[in-house]
Amino acid sequence: MPDVPDVPDVIAYGGDWNPEQWPEETWEQDVALMREAGVNRVSVGIFSWSLIEPAEGVFDFGWFDRVMDLLAGNGIRANLATPTASPPPWFADAYPEALPVDADGRRLHHGSRQGFCPSSPIYREKALRIAEQVATRYRGHPALALWHVHNEYGCHNARCYCDTSAAAFRAWLRSRYATLDALNDAWGTAFWSQRYHDWAQILPPRATPSFTNPGQQLDFRRFSSDALVELYVAERDLLRELTPGVPATTNLMAGAHWDMDAWAFAAEVDVVSTDHYLVGARPEPHVDLAFAADYARSLNGGRPWLLMEHSTSAVNWQPRNLAKTPGELRRNSLSHLARGADGIMFFQWRQSRAGAEKWHSAMLPHAGTGTKVWREVVALGAELAALSEVAGSTVTADAALLLDHSSVWAQDHPAQPTADLDPVEEAKRWHAALWRAGVTCDVAHPEGDLSGYRLLLVPQLYLVSDAGAANVEEFARRGGIVLVGPYSGIVDEHDRVRLGGYPGAWRDLLGVSTEEFFPLDAPIRLASGAIGTVWSEAARATTAKVLDTYLSGEPAWTRNEFGDGAAHYLTTLLDDAALAEVLATVCREAEVEPPAVSGPGVEVVRRSHADGRSFLFAINHTDRDATVTTGAGDAVTVPAGDVLVIPQVTRP
Repeated sequence: MPDVPDVPDVIAYGGDWNPEQWPEETWEQDVALMREAGVNRVSVGIFSWSLIEPAEGVFDFGWFDRVMDLLAGNGIRANLATPTASPPPWFADAYPEALPVDADGRRLHHGSRQGFCPSSPIYREKALRIAEQVATRYRGHPALALWHVHNEYGCHNARCYCDTSAAAFRAWLRSRYATLDALNDAWGTAFWSQRYHDWAQILPPRATPSFTNPGQQLDFRRFSSDALVELYVAERDLLRELTPGVPATTNLMAGAHWDMDAWAFAAEVDVVSTDHYLVGARPEPHVDLAFAADYARSLNGGRPWLLMEHSTSAVNWQPRNLAKTPGELRRNSLSHLARGADGIMFFQWRQSRAGAEKWHSAMLPHAGTGTKVWREVVALGAELAALSEVAGSTVTADAALLLDHSSVWAQDHPAQPTADLDPVEEAKRWHAALWRAGVTCDVAHPEGDLSGYRLLLVPQLYLVSDAGAANVEEFARRGGIVLVGPYSGIVDEHDRVRLGGYPGAWRDLLGVSTEEFFPLDAPIRLASGAIGTVWSEAARATTAKVLDTYLSGEPAWTRNEFGDGAAHYLTTLLDDAALAEVLATVCREAEVEPPAVSGPGVEVVRRSHADGRSFLFAINHTDRDATVTTGAGDAVTVPAGDVLVIPQVTRP
């Protein structure tokens, strides 16, 4: 890792700049407008491979030299990309075997982006060559601040099913299992006569007449994610050798893209960066934003992180691309800042006039500077400059929510008790309930360090390893409070059922044993009046106290003392109101409190420095003025749609 991490003494502000899309005479105008908007950082070179290397082995850096020099001359620093996310047309023409293949055996052609097989040796060779050329050319350049490696790994080619990938998958399996006997045991291949007697017989889970083997599908998802991580590490290691001291990152899509293991990527980057876009179909998209921001912060171990992309207004890839209302750009940006971002950046600087993303909003829109978007961009730049003291501060959370990509992938297999359980959506629903209560929540891996938390939430962790299961038990034993949702702890890391009654991994922790699942096709009422949906269980309390039941008398909510702590269990998906009550109960028990008291629709988060300086962000997402009562007892009015940043001094 570089000696100096990329933690700026100002908040990084800007976006992707793609000068190659425009005549060179516009570049000076771009940079002048950047200075007017307060831009101090841009991402460059992301999609420039076909211009830097117009023919194989032929390099043209003249135009890009002028771009980098122009930035440096105007005090704007660069997240310099390796342009490996989009190989040029000559690559596909010369090496068609390196193009990706889908599960149906169709080879996908050049014409968009990420048109390569992640396991292709020729792609890796050419990607490292262009990365080496860029790094050698610009090492020591005054504009270089950060390496932006690739772009959105796996967004379109997360899994490739070609013969090259099949060979790489077999090599990955040999490393993981060593013997065919171990693999056959892990995958349960005695079922459906699938036992393998030669490594060469194993393929990726291509299209088959019926369900694929669950263990095979899960391991292929793991392999595919690892292949992408390996590509990142290969480029990163090359960059470290050529430009020691310059940090490297790649833009994840935390909270929105589940095809790659974000925890694995986070372990390899020098600073976590992520992209986030509002989904218009969600009733409260700003709550989903908060989840993504909390996830990004957690991936970076609580340290400040970088928002590499979000939108000034509409995007271009949803069925209905909703424009942001006045003030929404500011609220979205400051919500990310409140939750730990030290950089607020957009895709992109100047809105494209051609190409697949010409209707994606930008900092400088088609209509120019006489626009709502431009005025808000300039105002935000000035505000972020005034908030530079926030940079480097951190967010502390007393509660954590467990998420593991392997569990999400395993539950994604279609042969499940019901198609209505969605582990990601349930995790977001629990997080949203905490958001409405004003409680800041981290996201944690089941095998991660849980020692800093008081409350642990496990909404739906179908798969958990022995180490993860023991980690949660130890958390409770040492005095923590745990709340576990249904269909958790069911299978081991190979997607094999934990026998002896559900929830297998945590029967002792929860003091409950379930004999059978009863998925629901309609909501049911509990004894308390709460509503259960989607799921129910025929459970019995062994050592747990029953807090609520189905009308049949079987437990719906239990609490079990365990060591110095306690573990609660829900055997159904509660409606939002009842879930909020349960979460309020466990928060009180764990002594988890919000940083301030606010009304509905008001987001309150605190960032703090080690020396005791802190900043309370109060973000009003409603159309009415709201009152926020701070921890000091002061009442502050937050106007409708407005954001207040309140400096405070607390004990270090």
